[in-house]
Amino acid sequence: MGTLTVRSSGPQVVPLRNRLTKMGYLERTATQDYAGKIEFAVKSFQRNHGLLDDGVAASVTLSEINMSPQTRLISVVVALERLRWMNYELGTRHIWVNLPDFTAKVIDNDKSTFETRTVIGANVDGQRSPEFSENMRYLSVNPSWNVPKSITIAEYLPQLQKNANAVDFLQLISDDGEVVPRETLDFTLYTPETFPFRLRQLPSDDNALGTVKFMFPNPQNIYLHDTPQKALFAKESRAFSHGCIRLAQPHEMAHVLLERQSGDPVALFDAALANAPNEEIINLAQSVPVHLVYFTSFVDEEGHIQYRRDVYSRDKVVFDALIEKGLDFSAFNG
Repeated sequence: MGTLTVRSSGPQVVPLRNRLTKMGYLERTATQDYAGKIEFAVKSFQRNHGLLDDGVAASVTLSEINMSPQTRLISVVVALERLRWMNYELGTRHIWVNLPDFTAKVIDNDKSTFETRTVIGANVDGQRSPEFSENMRYLSVNPSWNVPKSITIAEYLPQLQKNANAVDFLQLISDDGEVVPRETLDFTLYTPETFPFRLRQLPSDDNALGTVKFMFPNPQNIYLHDTPQKALFAKESRAFSHGCIRLAQPHEMAHVLLERQSGDPVALFDAALANAPNEEIINLAQSVPVHLVYFTSFVDEEGHIQYRRDVYSRDKVVFDALIEKGLDFSAFNG
């Protein structure tokens, strides 16, 4: 079945119509015209599956529509297991970052009071965003970017070995914190194991961290942050970073987090921004738990079940472990 749109009509629409009816998105109808109720049903399905709700049944939407009930049930079973792991107090106020949903939410008393799109780690080794919980303690406004060693070695050292003036937006920093002039070095003499410097990008409009990062210190060195690459937030699937979580609306999140300690959180944050290029730290009066989680199925606040694609293929690992421990899945017949 090819792409179906409001211009489609005829027998090719029938399987889609019947499938939407069977799933409860469409009342029974004999129409073969892709319009009106069928388009509305497709949009509803897309919203419940984290897809762009354009009403066009293209390959990704059709793949999700044709997903088997068994696969959906596996998603639910794995979600229940993950919830069992999280049998601890989440926090009256907390931040919920669901990686497959590509969102970050501020939750107050079990209600979402703020939500923004995210970009998460790319689906390659060493870049997938991890799952853990930690407490957010402060905001860094106008941050410098201290390039992780892994990125320095894998991406930037080869460029410097070809051209010592490459990536000139990055400073070379010695172990004692001094800036090292590039013209004094022959980068071809270094290997990934012997390269002794770190790289740093000073605060600027082009800084990889944007204008603010949200810090919850952890061994993985993961944090939430702004980004100059705003166009990525328009994409449907947003796994592009090196592991940290980029926010589409970082200033708005800062305002929400600061509203409990300031009568004018916007002014407080803007004053720190105005001090650029100097980095400013704003400590949170009360730390906020942050939960980086991985749920490909969940129930939204309206009580509708939502499904998301298993972007890192982590559900299968959990499900296989459950089967190995004795979970009987054979009784489900679809």
